[in-house]
Amino acid sequence: MRLATRRAIYFARRLALAAASICAIFGLVVVADYCAAAQEQSSAPFYAGSQACAGCHAAETAAWKGSHHAAAMAVATKDSVQGDFSGAAIETRGSTGKFFQDGDRFVVETEGRDGKTGRFEVSHTFGVEPLQQYLVTFPDGRLQALPWAWDTRPKEAGGQRWLHLYPDRPMPSADPLHWTRSMQNWNFMCAECHTTGLRKNYDAVKDRFNTSFFESGVGCESCHGPGPGHVAWANGGRDGSVANKGFVSVHARREHVDWSPDPKTGSPTQAAARPIGDEVELCAHCHSRRGQISEDWRPGRPLTDTHMPALLTQELFEDDGQMKDEVFNDQSFKQSLMYARGVNCSDCHDSHSGRLKASRTEVCSQCHQADRFSSAAHTGHQSGPKAPDCVSCHMPARTYMVVDERHDHSFRIPRPDLSATLGAPNTCNACHKDKSAEWATQAIERWHGPRRKGFQTWAEGFHKVRLGEPAARELLLKLANDPMTPAVVRATAVNEAQRLPSNSVEQATIKALNDADPLVRIAALRALRPSSPINQRWRRANSLLSDPVKAVRLEAAVALADQSVEALSSEERARLEAAWAEYEASQKLNADRPEGRANLAGFLLRRGKPAEAEAEYLAGLRLEPSAAPLSVNLADFYRAQGKEVESEKALREAILLSPDAAAAHHALGLSLIRQKRYSEAIVELGRATELAPGEARFSYVFIVALNSLGQEKEARAAQGQALRLNPFDPQLLQLELQDALQIQDAKRAASVARTLAELAPDDAGIAQLATSLEKLQ
Repeated sequence: MRLATRRAIYFARRLALAAASICAIFGLVVVADYCAAAQEQSSAPFYAGSQACAGCHAAETAAWKGSHHAAAMAVATKDSVQGDFSGAAIETRGSTGKFFQDGDRFVVETEGRDGKTGRFEVSHTFGVEPLQQYLVTFPDGRLQALPWAWDTRPKEAGGQRWLHLYPDRPMPSADPLHWTRSMQNWNFMCAECHTTGLRKNYDAVKDRFNTSFFESGVGCESCHGPGPGHVAWANGGRDGSVANKGFVSVHARREHVDWSPDPKTGSPTQAAARPIGDEVELCAHCHSRRGQISEDWRPGRPLTDTHMPALLTQELFEDDGQMKDEVFNDQSFKQSLMYARGVNCSDCHDSHSGRLKASRTEVCSQCHQADRFSSAAHTGHQSGPKAPDCVSCHMPARTYMVVDERHDHSFRIPRPDLSATLGAPNTCNACHKDKSAEWATQAIERWHGPRRKGFQTWAEGFHKVRLGEPAARELLLKLANDPMTPAVVRATAVNEAQRLPSNSVEQATIKALNDADPLVRIAALRALRPSSPINQRWRRANSLLSDPVKAVRLEAAVALADQSVEALSSEERARLEAAWAEYEASQKLNADRPEGRANLAGFLLRRGKPAEAEAEYLAGLRLEPSAAPLSVNLADFYRAQGKEVESEKALREAILLSPDAAAAHHALGLSLIRQKRYSEAIVELGRATELAPGEARFSYVFIVALNSLGQEKEARAAQGQALRLNPFDPQLLQLELQDALQIQDAKRAASVARTLAELAPDDAGIAQLATSLEKLQ
């Protein structure tokens, strides 16, 4: 680095610190343009900047300048701010906002972290269409996203208004979703995908951020990687022998493929192999639901080298894989036949403008015969301005953030039959709201026959396992063992199958440890329970400590956290300790998060470091005192240490801040039982079942406690309700079996025993009991 550059960065940082001090003294949140400049300049040596690309790539630069990527984030000025700051005001469920200007500054008057109304200066705009959010920079380096957004749509479309992003719920200042708290923190939640060249730079000791970025918005180097080497190559004669034209790395290129449609089917027949670190992985860097484990992303690397992608969990996706929560397309697309055939994002979207290459159906007709697929024979609708098109039927939409409509990218065949049997949404009834799913199913079958089910066939397995049905086991094993099933589905199948343990599930899990896809290996590693023998876990997982993919190594480190190093060879010990160090570093990257602290605490506890684990739990609760799951973990830590008083105190503090936290009430009930305070305990255990009636474990413990206290009538009522909600829970079924045997109800006992035998197919004893009871009927 040149000395002049070092001095410039030094003085810029000093100015930023001085500005923060002034802000703190006067109690007003202010950020000047030079503060943003200081943030951007600190990454200067590693990036060239988008302006450096314009000389050679004028057309691409022009397209990019009009994109949402370019406008992803900007310093708040009269040119970037679109909202009405002329004194407009809004009130939503007790939260108020007033928007005005003070000279060149844009100010919002709303409730702060202390619940009192304050004035906060907007430092940055965030996004541009269909809504624009606003950020406030605090003296400790935190940038927080305000709850109020400006609807940028035309007025005739319902826009040009202020809206609250959580209109359906009150938002008190203690709520983790309040705009001043952790779930609305830009530095962690948003920054990586709205800036170029980001470094979070969280100081865990001081609980402060010195987050830096080279460029606001998603610039050229966000996708192409740092560009100084390429600029030097372009200005230095363009030597053909220089690898990657001077870039450190580039994304892997797809082989040539002909997407011309086959006249017989109207769709392409060719497919292309998908190389590791390809274009889709590049886009998935931001367009996926994932957690960050490293800041060293570069094009050409698999996503799992720097991020931990989410599986198709019940909280994020429908049982058939349709998006439910905000998942940003990658996991959806990777379920599609198009992804399996080798289709890339840029086959439909222009890489630089981000826009579709053509309008809706015209994009599809690049590869699919338009006449065939727009005909009434295919759509079941007569052509016309109101007729559905490819997007309407194959990319169902959901609305997020009140006005932001997004399309599912799994390109699925409409399945109203799954709505009728499993409750999954379908695109037919999204339009025909006055009709039933059965009506839509009959229509589809008239047009295309009953067997036209499409590529995605995992809805039944995921639906049944989430109900606890033993019939799900074979469906999941079929998915997990089928190499033609998308990897994200196979990984989810391995994960979900653990709900139905058996020898066959164990064998499928062992096989998945060697799967070609890292996401499947990750799911298999997570299935290695800490309660299983460590020598068995070591035998199965130790080779993955040196896996080429970082996320896999981290999961192997967690699976083997309690492995003693004494009996290992020097090579084995080195691999294990290296993976442990990587895992700790990945969690320290997220030391600003209560969940990061909780993860590290659990890891350190298994490593035999209780004092360090306790420190992490306490640090996490200082970050977010209302993080009830963290309090439950801390209380359990104290329980294991024999500190029951401290355990109870931690739980009561959690309930005070989060009174609806069912797990905290349940844990407090257990603590009170251990203290022989039974009447208090039963109240807490009962409250847990009221707050989480579908949580079978809470119900089981409550029922046992009621029986132990002689409250048999109440226990029977609770047991009946719990079984209605959880008819396949083994513990609840064992209670039911005991009751049936006690009153000599052979028919009921036989039915329950048979279900238990299906849940535990390798248990010869329960199978024999079921057979014996059936003979007594």
